[in-house]
Amino acid sequence: MAGEVAERAPKEAKKGLRRPKRRIAIRIDMTPMVDIAFLLLIFYMVTTVFSMPQAMEINLPPLEDMDKTVDIKESNLLTLRVDGEGRFWWNLRQPSPTNMPLLLPSAPLKTEDTITYRLDSDTLRNLLIAQNRANAKLNTLILIHRDASYADMVDILDEIDFLERSWNASVARTLGVDVDEIPKDDKFSYRYAIGDWEDRDNRIIEAAANNAVGRGEL
Repeated sequence: MAGEVAERAPKEAKKGLRRPKRRIAIRIDMTPMVDIAFLLLIFYMVTTVFSMPQAMEINLPPLEDMDKTVDIKESNLLTLRVDGEGRFWWNLRQPSPTNMPLLLPSAPLKTEDTITYRLDSDTLRNLLIAQNRANAKLNTLILIHRDASYADMVDILDEIDFLERSWNASVARTLGVDVDEIPKDDKFSYRYAIGDWEDRDNRIIEAAANNAVGRGEL
């Protein structure tokens, strides 16, 4: 029963002209409301879609091929370096006094910030697209300083994954097939490797930074 009305016994009438007021006490049964609350709670728990953990898929070579070395022509090598301050540098072929790494432009800061450099993802994406279109045999070597953040590596791998997916989607539309049906010879697979940052890379970036300061980029 949702509610009950209980009447109090009237007190003895007092002498006088005023009649005593009749008070009514109301007691509400909350049991049905509690049942509804639990039913709603169970309903939302069953129908709610929980956020799935986000993971990045990386295809690793077989264990028997881990120690194998592959010779790559210098003309087919693109090197991406991320220094200890999170700045992105790139160069084709091996660095030399006349071929030092170039700084990827910083993203424009909309508000005042103490961060002097922030990667522009569009610039990195355009670089990878342009270089792979210009050289079908391009290989990318990624070198990341130990003081760089983990997010810097994730940014590079995200752009590589985006480029590979969008490239194959474009090929599939051209051939009029699904992505899974692209012939092996026409399917694009980004060739890259992550190497170890060495002391020589510190000297290369130091010289490249001096050149960037002279050009007014830093």
